[in-house]
Amino acid sequence: MNPLTYELSHLEALEAESIHIFREVAAEFERPVLLFSGGKDSLVLLRLAEKAFRPARFPFPIMHVDTGHNFPEVIEFRDRLVSGLGERLIVASVQQSIDSGRVVEETGPRASRNRLQTTTLLDAIAEHGFDAAFG
Repeated sequence: MNPLTYELSHLEALEAESIHIFREVAAEFERPVLLFSGGKDSLVLLRLAEKAFRPARFPFPIMHVDTGHNFPEVIEFRDRLVSGLGERLIVASVQQSIDSGRVVEETGPRASRNRLQTTTLLDAIAEHGFDAAFG
């Protein structure tokens, strides 16, 4: 490597591009939202948002579409993490979608709530007027 030039590694370039995208979306859209499941991909997005906006607060809330089938430790982790960041958390509940008749819960040995998340997500986007979503 030439000491007179500055080169980013492939990973550094991807991180810089991601941070740029976060800032551009926040500047161009009125009501973006960061989707958060608590998984590894969501944690990476959350960390990139920190790099893009800290020390200020995020210019968007964090939203979790809760299937109701998470381990209690996952919910505790989510709440502790978001609280520690001082950010706003919105929880969209699949159970509430079932209770209100928006979706019908599957039954049987292969039943899953994964497909039910789509309606819950779309309803929450409409309810809060989000016009962009990081996910």
